[in-house]
Amino acid sequence: MSDATPRPSGADGGASTGATARPRASGASKRVPFWDNARFACIVLVVLGHSVQRLTYDSDIALALYLVVYAFHMPAFAIISGYFSKAGTPSHRQMARVITDILLPYVIFEGLWTLTKWIVEGDGTPNLSQPSWTLWFLLALGIFRLVLPYLALLRWPLLWTVLISIGAGYLPNIDSTFSLSRTLGLLPFFTLGWWLREHDIVDRLRLLRSRSPLVVVAAIAALAVAAFVAWFYVDAWEQMNLRTWLFYDDAYADLGGTQWWAGGVRLALMAVALILSAAFLVLVPRRNTWWTHFGQYTMYVYLLHSFVLYPFRESGVLRNLEPTWLWLPIVVVVSILIALGLATSPVRRIFRPLVEPRPGWLFSDPGLAKREGRRSDPTGSRRPAPRESP
Repeated sequence: MSDATPRPSGADGGASTGATARPRASGASKRVPFWDNARFACIVLVVLGHSVQRLTYDSDIALALYLVVYAFHMPAFAIISGYFSKAGTPSHRQMARVITDILLPYVIFEGLWTLTKWIVEGDGTPNLSQPSWTLWFLLALGIFRLVLPYLALLRWPLLWTVLISIGAGYLPNIDSTFSLSRTLGLLPFFTLGWWLREHDIVDRLRLLRSRSPLVVVAAIAALAVAAFVAWFYVDAWEQMNLRTWLFYDDAYADLGGTQWWAGGVRLALMAVALILSAAFLVLVPRRNTWWTHFGQYTMYVYLLHSFVLYPFRESGVLRNLEPTWLWLPIVVVVSILIALGLATSPVRRIFRPLVEPRPGWLFSDPGLAKREGRRSDPTGSRRPAPRESP
């Protein structure tokens, strides 16, 4: 689906599922630069979070930055992905895209990680049920898409997904196998994104047309307060192992939350993620910028940046870097440059067979795997054909 004026959920072969949703007018699509800006800003935060991680062991400021980023960056990414997802009956091509855009890249990059670990660490046992590093989000996107049509049939789908997310943390048998724990933990944010579009909330409230100075100040204040609280109480957050809570991965009992109200911690973290995501999206530019185009290729950055960072993380280069006031800004700038570099045309041209495989031999109808002139990636970003220049 393009970054355009919302269409009925039954468009492109899907059946309408939102009985209470206001009918939406169809018309010529127009790309909205805000969504590409938001995608690229999110992927920069992903790279930044992974780059800063090694600094957090030696710097409270780095840990505070890490906690703020992890408090909302993946929830925000899930909201954006959900906004461009359809809950109608999928067409054959849409079903094939789950295989070509999500499952195949997952298998390919799991294989690459297994080979990398075998060469560097001497231990590369293949295990597709345990996603390596960043690959968990690919599986989460696939599961999100599969369950969304069923969630759309329910009354109060947002409430149900919140209950599912909180309840999953009480069950120790729901773990990182096939990234199920994280998927269920972040499901409310993906569903929220879909719900916002299904009910035309963005258009009705004119959220992308103007930003009052008061709203901008409030957004900056929210992020500033989060940063101050993360830094001022950094010892308390470290003691309670807050960073692990923010992964939405482990059972509460494994995190020390053995009390019956442990689910309240996740609920509070979800509220914080929602507030900070809203503040972040308020500050994202609405207009075209020189970097807007790169927001169409976030999957390249997501899948490739971990290989760029791997040597630095494993070699210990990012440990004991002093002074922090010098090295932390350098890491931030380098993170931005990595994201920009991995979204450039030469990188896409080289790695397209891995990130966007199109194996016609895999399908009974080879046409399901052919490359379309314009197509959408797993986050819903519709982009030009590969041969088109930026």
